[in-house]
Amino acid sequence: MHDESYFQFLQRHTSALSMALGFRHRQTHLHSTRVARRAVALGARCGMAPRDLSILRVAAGVHDIGKIGIPDSILAKRTPLTDDDWHAIRGHPAMGAELLLAGAFEGARELAAIVRHHHEHVDGSGYPDGLRGEAIPLGARIVSIVDAYDAMDEVRPYHCRRRHEEIMAILGSEAGSRRDPELLREFRAIAETPDPDTD
Repeated sequence: MHDESYFQFLQRHTSALSMALGFRHRQTHLHSTRVARRAVALGARCGMAPRDLSILRVAAGVHDIGKIGIPDSILAKRTPLTDDDWHAIRGHPAMGAELLLAGAFEGARELAAIVRHHHEHVDGSGYPDGLRGEAIPLGARIVSIVDAYDAMDEVRPYHCRRRHEEIMAILGSEAGSRRDPELLREFRAIAETPDPDTD
């Protein structure tokens, strides 16, 4: 299957989920769209094959799809999140993976692996499975970095929007613990390039 056709094939099988997330929580949907753009740019910079870039593009666009299962009282909360709130939110990668696997289409397992593991840390301290290093799928390690950057680049109930320099300093301090240091070096070049589609 031609790579662009494969991307369209994956999109057809995930578009309903993506649309549902947009209806449920528009901010999360917009965040996922931005993450997908930068994830593909980073993946291409790292030399990923076209088919793998298609998988990354779609997975990054639905990486937070499991938040469909998070109560509105948490997703729409305007005050800092409690420990119980965080416990609920930490369930979203596994829920998202299950939603994708339920589709049983070609490529679903690869998409689900990226979604399930995008909150793993390279030192093994992440969730849901405590994977470390290269046991974490490359796409998930890419989404981890881009997701964290974009989250800090927007206002959320539990923090103010941070400046680019501050975000990069925080990510840099996480190299080798939360983030893949080699990917982080490549991401720095991506992040320094203005995003023409930034809101």
